[in-house]
Amino acid sequence: MIDWTPTLRLGDLPSLAAAAWGDQPAQKYKGRWESFADIDREVDRVARGLIASGVLPGDKVAVWLNNCPEWVYLMFALAKIGVVQVPVNTRFRTSDSEYIIGQSDCTTLITHDISGPIDYLEMVRELIPTLGEEDDITSEKFPNLSRVIVKPSAPDSTGHAGVLDWRDVLAAADDVPESELTARAEAVDPANTVFIMYTSGTTGFPKGVMRHHGFLRNEQDRLMTLGTTEADIMFNYLPLFHIMGYVDGPVMMMMAGNRMILAETFDPEETLDAVETEGVTMVAGFETHLKGLMDAQERKPRDIQTLRSGLLAGGMYSAVPVFQKALEVLHPLVPITAYGMTEIGANASLSELTSSPEQICETSGQPCPGFEIRVIDPETGKDRPARTPGEIVVKTYNIMQGYYKKPDETAAAFTEDGWLLSGDMGYLREDGYLRFLGRYKDMLKIGGENVDPMEVEGYLLGHPGIKLAAVVGYPDRRLTEVGVAFVVRWPESDVEAGELLETCRGRIASFKIPRHVIFTDDLPMTSTGKIQKAKLRERALDELAR
Repeated sequence: MIDWTPTLRLGDLPSLAAAAWGDQPAQKYKGRWESFADIDREVDRVARGLIASGVLPGDKVAVWLNNCPEWVYLMFALAKIGVVQVPVNTRFRTSDSEYIIGQSDCTTLITHDISGPIDYLEMVRELIPTLGEEDDITSEKFPNLSRVIVKPSAPDSTGHAGVLDWRDVLAAADDVPESELTARAEAVDPANTVFIMYTSGTTGFPKGVMRHHGFLRNEQDRLMTLGTTEADIMFNYLPLFHIMGYVDGPVMMMMAGNRMILAETFDPEETLDAVETEGVTMVAGFETHLKGLMDAQERKPRDIQTLRSGLLAGGMYSAVPVFQKALEVLHPLVPITAYGMTEIGANASLSELTSSPEQICETSGQPCPGFEIRVIDPETGKDRPARTPGEIVVKTYNIMQGYYKKPDETAAAFTEDGWLLSGDMGYLREDGYLRFLGRYKDMLKIGGENVDPMEVEGYLLGHPGIKLAAVVGYPDRRLTEVGVAFVVRWPESDVEAGELLETCRGRIASFKIPRHVIFTDDLPMTSTGKIQKAKLRERALDELAR
């Protein structure tokens, strides 16, 4: 393992890994293996190409790409030249992406022209209608944006007007001497922000969580708990724009020397086939992924004897039977359960390989080194006794730098004595393990993605026929939960569910769009005018079950 030190920077990892493991296989994508030395060379080429393209230290660069080797090169190259990466969810559409690219002050956007059925460049042109009409990008929405770099969908495709072609960026690398790259790399301060990762908050739009290079210390502890070595093979289907895919994929590979098979998306059949044929030893994800893998193994049993472990977030009541069954169906897999959030790195608590089946299935592990976890009464701030639910609060060296350009939200996230208020409900047990129960906040967790119901409600209310709207969660076998919209129409309106959901389609990510719409004459309110979402959840359970 490459040991963490206070001077270690994310951009240092490829060269350190190349020195340690050289020509050993590191990353496989669509049947092609690359060595650690190959990746190191490609990272440097991308870094020099970005310098040649005018990307400056401290710039914010939005990466709106699906899983691919270029994503991996970029995350290390940007860090190496002192640039702040802004990962963008590839399921986001125009409105989601517009907010993030603008709010983060990005100078550069890197995306696909077309990926699968999605035309990303067309969405970019919708956001910047003048793209290609003038030499420079001029946009009131994005005053800082200077360039759009497009990764072509085919190697022999022609370029596109108004944007830089990824191939030209790489070709320009030859114009930048190695000495300039070295100078940029040496000037990077590990205390500076390395990425801004957007996560939905309890209210309003997503917040950009700023993290410096020190998050690598948490990664070292994670690898020690997982027991990851260069003998391991990680099958990474998690999106690289998500903190879990980010650290359990490329960062793990570069620090532990293990191999990584990178998939574009989660396909349980493909994953288990790789376990059998490639000897995959590790997977990661959420309850949704574990359930998919179990179902696939029961449909078509494979030899999965190499599958030993992986970090799989659990602890919620709905996850307990899934984890219990997984210990049988996916044997010899020993899941490492966790609790975490982007604001505290990736994990604050982990179970261990030696934890009991009960601890694995019914908890989210115990506090990691350097983390303190308490459970408090959210009204009084006093500690709750063991097994008494309250709000989970965390104090750690690995805390975020803050929410980008949101000082009020940053201040509100902490107690006066520096504890991060998670907004999550749980309890601590007598054995020191944490049980995560759900959210005090109304955030939905759909297939591992955080969804702010207020954001969805805003789009529903954009329809002229809608008077009131409230979105709550409803249990789902595959995705853990899905959204249900309770809607009050204006008296003269006859809008139907399909028409209403079209208001959202193409503007926000598909996973944010409610699965069900229930029309109602009114919504239950408190005496202060707040919608009683607990009652709506109960009503959804009753009506949809029937």
